[in-house]
Amino acid sequence: MHRDHGGGIDAARAAHGGERTDWIDLSTGINPLPYPVGEITPEAWTALPDRAAQEALIRAARHFWQVPDGAAVLAAPGASALIARLPGLLAPGTVHIPGPTYNEHAASFRAHGWQVIDTRTADTHVDARVIVHPNNPTGQFYGAQDLDASLTIVDESFCDVAPDRSLLPHALTPGLIVLKSFGKFWGLAGLRLGFAVGARAEVERLADMLGPWPISGPALEIGARALNDPDWARETRVRLNEEAARLDALMWRAGAEAVGGCALFRLYRVKSAAAWQARLAERRILIRVFPYADDLIRLGLPGPEGWARLEAAL
Repeated sequence: MHRDHGGGIDAARAAHGGERTDWIDLSTGINPLPYPVGEITPEAWTALPDRAAQEALIRAARHFWQVPDGAAVLAAPGASALIARLPGLLAPGTVHIPGPTYNEHAASFRAHGWQVIDTRTADTHVDARVIVHPNNPTGQFYGAQDLDASLTIVDESFCDVAPDRSLLPHALTPGLIVLKSFGKFWGLAGLRLGFAVGARAEVERLADMLGPWPISGPALEIGARALNDPDWARETRVRLNEEAARLDALMWRAGAEAVGGCALFRLYRVKSAAAWQARLAERRILIRVFPYADDLIRLGLPGPEGWARLEAAL
């Protein structure tokens, strides 16, 4: 089933031409300067991942995110693998997913037989709640008062740009699961590494759903290395915030109004999202538009080689 996402260079090429290497993909919120993975040991490729490598990754995750003692941490082959399984933790009921937001959550709950609602009043009963924190694409943050359902899922795929806003300090809240993605902040989407942190009973059930050896040997090794490198993380946050401000200034001069986002992606209001998308596609630059709004576009950050091309295209 086709779902609306960023990415899709192949489809853009089919519509507008060019080779894949001609295109700059600004339709995702992936850090354009990824973590330098370094050398991978031969054993990471040739041996089944052992317990020591998995425990090393979990220790690094606990320390990097300052996970409260008693909360469980599970590594998975991408946050998407967890999103697909989370609705199975409860019998189908009603789930509140405030929108607009990342649509994979609603699709997964519907596939498991849940009723999805995107608005909620004080007297509306829900069995589960999903909040994307910061929200994609608006950049909205939530608070501890929003952790109020029997099963509450907090998707922090983009929250490593603002660790002080994380809801992980509440990870011992019964029924709470916080998701972390390695593809966004570290820029390693192809590594397929994500984490679930939270209530032990729910996390252990997720582990059973994933089965043995869910993480590849190279992902275990690279993930632990990156999580044990706080200096890179601090320097990256500074750079991402500077480049987000640079993008806002560039887009403002081109006539776009910044209305949301975070340091990895920016949301702009324009007169015609379709026209912006088409004009930039002619210059082999892919941006994100939304089926529910004809005046909103979302741009990720260009890499070092992309700034001049974007400015010229604008």
